[in-house]
Amino acid sequence: MLKKIDFKKTMKTLFNPPAGEFVEIDLPETRFVMIDGAGDPNVATAYSRALEWLYSTSYAMKFSAKNTLNRDYVVPPLEGLWWADDPKDFVRRNKDAWQWTMMIMIPEFVTDQMFAAAREGASKKLGEPPDTLRVAPMHEGLCLQTMHIGSYDDEGPTLARLHDIIMPERKLTFNGPHHEIYISDPRRVAKDRLKTVLRQPVKPI
Repeated sequence: MLKKIDFKKTMKTLFNPPAGEFVEIDLPETRFVMIDGAGDPNVATAYSRALEWLYSTSYAMKFSAKNTLNRDYVVPPLEGLWWADDPKDFVRRNKDAWQWTMMIMIPEFVTDQMFAAAREGASKKLGEPPDTLRVAPMHEGLCLQTMHIGSYDDEGPTLARLHDIIMPERKLTFNGPHHEIYISDPRRVAKDRLKTVLRQPVKPI
């Protein structure tokens, strides 16, 4: 029987930090399929379209690896990079001012040819792909992260504590956009039980 890789288990420190405590992690370079956009994710059509494309291409690549390489894996959770010209707009949940990159991790054995084929296949169903749809590596390095349990809109106080207390106390500053990993499926889990990894790339002041 073909063994299926589950990165939430094999890379547990990336996906399961403690709740209520920010811990340091040094992240390796990882590859993602990505799409950029802007605006309130609850209403922006670009956001829902980005998720359609990410999932369509991710599952196509998964099945291609299984069929051609005899290597199977669980498609990892959706992730997002979030930022605004004024960082306080994110803490205040001023969503119209947000910019984002939504993404899903892909294994190193998934090739650029598999991605190209997945994009071509998805275009037959979804139409013209977004201009920013791509596969790219990302290396965040040193980060602070915690597990947030609850609604996405309840993240503000936790992020304010990170920015205003924890980072200054540890003599750290920002080294990239705010990063979230959506462990729970909001269609199936109540808002107050959602699990979301909150991650911030940092560097010494």
